[in-house]
Amino acid sequence: MDIGLDLSHSPPYRGTIRSFNGCWTCRLRRKKCDERHPVCDTCAALHITCHYGQDKPEWMDGGVRQEEMAERLKREVKETAHRRRGERAVHDRVSAHRSDDIATPNSGLEPPPRPQRGADCTLTSKDIRETIPFGRSDTVLLMFYLEHVFPFLFPFYRPPTLQGGRAWVLEMMIGSPVVRQATLCQSSYFFSLTQRLSNCDVLWETVLMQTRNAFGVLRQALQVIDSSGITEHLHGAVRIMASIMQVQRFDITISSFTNCQAHLNAALALFRQLFEIPGVIELEEPLLRFNTILDHLGPTAWVLPTQCIQVPSAEQAAFRFSSTLLILDDIIASTVLQEQPRLYEYHRSLLGNIEDVEPPINLEAATGCQNWALLQVGEISALDAWKQQCKRDESLDVMELVRRAAAIKNLLEAQLVRLETEPAAIHEGVTDPMDAFMAGFTQQSKTLASLSPIVTRVWAHAALAYLFIVVSGWQPASADLRYHVSQIIELLTHQISPPGLLRTMVWPFCVAGCLAEPAQEAHLREMVEALQPPSIFGTVRKALEIMEHVWRNRDVGDVAGRDLATCFRSQGDLVLLV
Repeated sequence: MDIGLDLSHSPPYRGTIRSFNGCWTCRLRRKKCDERHPVCDTCAALHITCHYGQDKPEWMDGGVRQEEMAERLKREVKETAHRRRGERAVHDRVSAHRSDDIATPNSGLEPPPRPQRGADCTLTSKDIRETIPFGRSDTVLLMFYLEHVFPFLFPFYRPPTLQGGRAWVLEMMIGSPVVRQATLCQSSYFFSLTQRLSNCDVLWETVLMQTRNAFGVLRQALQVIDSSGITEHLHGAVRIMASIMQVQRFDITISSFTNCQAHLNAALALFRQLFEIPGVIELEEPLLRFNTILDHLGPTAWVLPTQCIQVPSAEQAAFRFSSTLLILDDIIASTVLQEQPRLYEYHRSLLGNIEDVEPPINLEAATGCQNWALLQVGEISALDAWKQQCKRDESLDVMELVRRAAAIKNLLEAQLVRLETEPAAIHEGVTDPMDAFMAGFTQQSKTLASLSPIVTRVWAHAALAYLFIVVSGWQPASADLRYHVSQIIELLTHQISPPGLLRTMVWPFCVAGCLAEPAQEAHLREMVEALQPPSIFGTVRKALEIMEHVWRNRDVGDVAGRDLATCFRSQGDLVLLV
C-alpha cells in the first residue's frame, strides 16, 4: 500500500560558498551564506530565522539592538541543537533500513480490493505485536502524553467525562501498537525538552528509537491491510489514520513541514477508502455513510443502561476526532494550493448548517472555532479555485464571481454580528456534569471553552480578508482589509489568554501578518518571540517566516498579481498552518 510517507526530514546537502551579500542572519553571525532564497542552507540547517532583504534591518545598528539580536540567535541555535542531532541520526539510520514499501512524497494510496469483513490487523498480526515491548518506561511516557502533550496540542478538546472523556486515547495507545508508537515518539520528544540539558543525548536517542519504531510498525500494519484489503481490517485502518494525523501534528509542531503533503495524501486516501467499503458506498448521503462507518466501528459501550448513557468505542472516537483534524487540514491546505478542498463534497453534511445543534463533526471541540467559520473558509477556497480555472480558460465572469462572494460575505458578517452582540447565547453548549464535583479543578477548561466565540471571530475576520483578496486582489491599503487585520491583532493580543493559544490560530494570524502595515510588524514579531521554547511552536515561527518574506518584498515583483496562496507558498513545501 503506497501511502506516501517519507521519513527523511533533513534537507539535501549543498555546499556553501563565501559571500558578502548573504542573508543578514549569516552576516550577523559572521558565517558563510549560499544566498539561497527564501531561506539559506545555513539557517535552514540550524532551524533559525533567515533574514533577507535589500535594506539593512533596523536591528543591524552596530549597537544594543544588534547585540540583542545576536543573543537571540544564539538562543535559537542552542534550543534546536538536540533536534539537529536527531534529524541527522534519523536520516542516516532510517535511510539504511528503508524498504521498497515506503513511497515517495508525491504518491497516493491506490484503492485495494474489497474482501469480506474480518479481524483487525493491528490486533491480530503476531509479527507486529512481537516487535513492540511494553515496559514501565512506556507507561510513564504514555501518561506524560495524556496529561501534558495531548492537552498542549489540543487545548480546546474536552469531551464530556460521562461519555468517556479522553479515555479512548489511552485505550488506543494500550491496544494498538500503531497508535502507541506514534504516541511514544511524540511523548519522548516533549519529555526530553522538560529535562533541559540533563542527559540530552540519552533522551534524544530514546526519541529516535521511538520514531523509528513508529514508522516501522506503521509500515507493517499497512502491509497487512494491503495484502487483504481495508474492509477486512476496518478498525486497523482507523488506527492507522489516527496515527498519521498524530505524526502530522508532531511534525509541524517541531517545524518539520517536509512531509505535510505526503501525510495529508495518505490520510485522505484512507478516509475515502473507509467511505467506499460495502454497506457504506451504496449510501448517497455522506452523513449516512459517516454514521454507518461509526456503526461498523462499534459496538458502543453502555454505562448505566437504565439511564441510556452511551460511551463511544475507542475506534469510534478516534475516527470522529481524526476526521475532524483531517477536514481542518484539508481546508487549510486548499488555501495554499488554490484548489477546492478534496473533502469539499462532505462539508455540508458533516459540518452541518448553522441551524444544526450538533453536527457529526464538531470543529469547535478540537480547534475552538465554530463550524460555520471554517466552512466558509472552505467555500472561499473553492471559489478561488473556480476563479483560477476560469482565468486559465479565459472565461472568468466577474459578475458571477461577485455574486458568489456576496453570499459568503453576507453569511460571515451576519454571524460576526451575532458573536459580537450575543456571545453568551451562542456559546451555551453542553456542560460536563463532573464540573459540579470538580469546581476548583476545571476552571481552566471552562475558561478555554468560553474563548470559543473570540477564537471564531478571529477566524471569521481572517476569512473576510481572504475573501476580499480573492475577489478584489492584493490591496493591503484598503480600509476593509485594514479593519479586519486590526481586529485580528486586537483579539489575539488582548482577548486570547494564555498567549500560547496563538498556535491554534496560526492561519488567521498569518493572514493578518501578510497584510499588516509596517507599523504593526514589530508587535507581530514580539508575539512570536514570546512563545518559548521555539521548538514546540513550529507553526507560529513558520508563519512569521512567511510574513517576514512578504514584508521584505512589499514592492518587489508582481505586486498586483499577489495573493495569499503566493505568500503561503513562499517557503517551498506545503506549509500547514494548523
